[in-house]
Amino acid sequence: MRILEISNLTAGYWRLPVIEDICIDVNDGTVVALLGPNGSGKSTVLKSIMGFTKIFKGSIVYNGVVITGASTTKLARMGIGYVPQINNVFRSLTVKENLEVGAYTRKNDLNIDEILEVFPEIKTLLNNKADSLSGGERQLLAIARALVSNPKLLLLDEPTASLSPKNTVIVLSKIREIKSRGIPVLIAEQNVLKTLEISDKAYVLVSGRCITSGPSEEILKNEDLGRLYLGLKR
Repeated sequence: MRILEISNLTAGYWRLPVIEDICIDVNDGTVVALLGPNGSGKSTVLKSIMGFTKIFKGSIVYNGVVITGASTTKLARMGIGYVPQINNVFRSLTVKENLEVGAYTRKNDLNIDEILEVFPEIKTLLNNKADSLSGGERQLLAIARALVSNPKLLLLDEPTASLSPKNTVIVLSKIREIKSRGIPVLIAEQNVLKTLEISDKAYVLVSGRCITSGPSEEILKNEDLGRLYLGLKR
């Protein structure tokens, strides 16, 4: 079932379009990757879904409902979780408090233990301030906090940015586990190789336009595409 459909989306900031004529589909239970060099518009796609950009044209449909330009609060209550690249945790709060904040849209009682089954790495850190965590631990906390709200769709903006290779592997493994729980994920990433390994479908953006899309395994096999636009060396 298609959970997200972006059609002919042109969006940006102020009077300046950053992405043009973007079309993206996300089916239930899949991981879809947005790939491309710096400045290609990957983050702008996610921010447009969340209502942080100016929409010049096009539409965004979530579970059959048009959400183009909807408020962030409304989107969260509809079941869309979003983890931005920076400022994605409350540093002055403890790990437990961050998780509790993430539950504000959840109607049933918060079950932290349920979330910590996926993130045992932060289970012993519940009383620690988020500011004291490592970069990898903060990223895990940010994703865990988004999951506490019981999302039906998860948007991740550069979740492995500035992480060590070890923490990158851990974060991407969590995304694979999230998918196994039936939650679809739309991820913007620069770590092309490892993201293609965990995703089902990929869109390649260059200068604000989608130049190609297809099954991740096919994108991975395209040597010219990988060399010219994705920084893959064969």
